[in-house]
Amino acid sequence: MTDTLPPLLLIGCGKMGGAMLAGWRERGLGETIIVDPFATGPFPGATLLRDAAEIPAGFAPAAVILATKPQEAPATLPLHARFAGSAVFVSIMAGKTVAFMQGLLGAGSAVVRAMPNTPAAVRQGFTVAYAAPGVSAAQRALADTLLGATGEIAWVEEEGLLDPVTAVSGGGPAYVFLLAELLERAAVEQGIPADLARRMARSTVAGSGALLAASAEDAAQLRKNVTSPKGTTERALAVLMEEKAWPDHISRAIAAATARSRELAG
Repeated sequence: MTDTLPPLLLIGCGKMGGAMLAGWRERGLGETIIVDPFATGPFPGATLLRDAAEIPAGFAPAAVILATKPQEAPATLPLHARFAGSAVFVSIMAGKTVAFMQGLLGAGSAVVRAMPNTPAAVRQGFTVAYAAPGVSAAQRALADTLLGATGEIAWVEEEGLLDPVTAVSGGGPAYVFLLAELLERAAVEQGIPADLARRMARSTVAGSGALLAASAEDAAQLRKNVTSPKGTTERALAVLMEEKAWPDHISRAIAAATARSRELAG
């Protein structure tokens, strides 16, 4: 395969960083260096380094992808500030603002903030991104290619929207997995064998998601389509919607996660 991507520097290669790397490999990986003291690999086509000091002096990445934990940013970003004059920094760190990152990298650094989610591991992710002033058209296009390698991408013009985005799509898979977990548990409580309960819960959640993705109807209408008047589903929904308990809890959960994203700004 002909290389189609320019030199890249990936800081942190955990689950999300690894998913992104796999997507880039499918696009045609160019010269790529990973800096992660804890990564185990192997990472075909990429060079794994344990310390930023090991990066070759002549290496000139077109993009530095910040996939490290937000708490590690103050110590990590200054180690790569020398690339700020030429590279675009693409951050997937929750909560860390452009102003925070430019304070460590240098004023006017080209920074893109993005929030992907874990379905990126199967190329079904959804990423929302924001390009700070000063990011060139070419740098934004490169960021779009890198982030889009793991699924769908959308751009916003207001950085503050990334906090609720983090709460909804960033954390969203956990809420869906909780639903599958609770469906499985409830099935077992009703006497269904554990193996069958797990298969039912997983297939129901996955199949419903696929139907939602394929349908032109909105989620509310799809819900109504399943709910026969005076039927079993209507009875179950009446419990879930009793005194608006479920809707209120979802709203409160998203508000709490949004607030935590803002707290992480530092």
